[in-house]
Amino acid sequence: MDDEIQLISDGDGLAVIGDPTAVERFLVSEGLPSKDLGLQRLGSVLKTGAGAAQAGSKIAANSGRWVQLTKESAQLVDKYGLRKGAKSGLSSGVLKGNKGQIKGFVEFAKGPGSLLANPALLAGAAGIMAQLAMRQTMDEITDYLAAIDEKVEDVLRAQKDAVLADMIGVDLVVEEAMTIREQVGRVSEVTWSKVQATSVTIARTQAYVLRQLDALAGKMEDKTKIGDLARASGEAESKVQEWLAVLARCFQLQDAIAVLELDRVLDAAPEELDRHRLGLRAARQNRLELIARSTERLMARMEAAAGTANAKVLLHPAASRAVVRSSDRVAIAVVDFHGRLGIERGRQSLEARRWVDAAAEVRDKVLETGAEGVDAARNLGNETLGRARSVTGKLSSGIAERALRLRGNDEERDEEG
Repeated sequence: MDDEIQLISDGDGLAVIGDPTAVERFLVSEGLPSKDLGLQRLGSVLKTGAGAAQAGSKIAANSGRWVQLTKESAQLVDKYGLRKGAKSGLSSGVLKGNKGQIKGFVEFAKGPGSLLANPALLAGAAGIMAQLAMRQTMDEITDYLAAIDEKVEDVLRAQKDAVLADMIGVDLVVEEAMTIREQVGRVSEVTWSKVQATSVTIARTQAYVLRQLDALAGKMEDKTKIGDLARASGEAESKVQEWLAVLARCFQLQDAIAVLELDRVLDAAPEELDRHRLGLRAARQNRLELIARSTERLMARMEAAAGTANAKVLLHPAASRAVVRSSDRVAIAVVDFHGRLGIERGRQSLEARRWVDAAAEVRDKVLETGAEGVDAARNLGNETLGRARSVTGKLSSGIAERALRLRGNDEERDEEG
């Protein structure tokens, strides 16, 4: 049976379990990078007795690797026809040797070392997989914070608000617990007692940051004057990155606590592990949705402001460019933030229209539409074109001359800048 490989997917990762040589051959053939699954931690799940000893021996002889699911690796679930369990939400199957085909599912894996045949072992493996997926996100956030960590510290230290000030203490407590976990290999009751109350502080900080982002979005609403939009968008650009960094750190700490929590349940009440894992997964998804709604609302307000600025670019070239530039920078920051947390949302980058393009568009429209250009010119506003008093030809010539003057002034400003 050593040529069989057990495959388990929870939607975030894929566990590959079996004879070390067979597992390695499979991963190489599929070109999949992997991490150690840590099967030895399932020892606490096994009960005493001969069957438990045999199962433990089998598990010890096996290799377990974890693969993060990407668009490419996720195709393996369909490729090998893994079957999804109704209660656990896990997709699993047994791959037979070098033939590259599924030999069977749970009913064909009845050996004592088979995770698929033992609900307790399967739940334990799923719990470990959930931890690895969260650790992967935590690493992504660490990379994200590396370039802006100084700003995050500045934000936290400058705040007199107790909500943010408490984050520094929570950070230290959780980091200490994670360090002990790495050294000891488990989460004791003493270690857990230090961190179990910190989730309230983190949730309070997250809510505070989301309110700050909502406030920035609110300042963009109902503003039609380009000067007001420029000021509001500039403020958003200067603050959004810092608030997103604090929000990312909140999410990272929440994942760390979940990792510790799963360890504690695995050690203290393994029969509850599967339900607890599913509960943590649902709660995590709710947090992601809440964060996505808040940040996307801000992006929508910034995009609307950019649209307004583009419409008025002929009248206010410098301010309009500033609004669109701020909108793009905020959007880039939010999209990067989403990527680190695993929030996938489609968005096309905004592009500012240069004022000369808008001027040329107006000029060309007047030339093409003839007499209708007079009405079109009036609709652009008295501030730009004045009151139309001449024939269409003169009006068209006047707009073209103004466009050339604006082009020269703008190019001079660009050179000075």
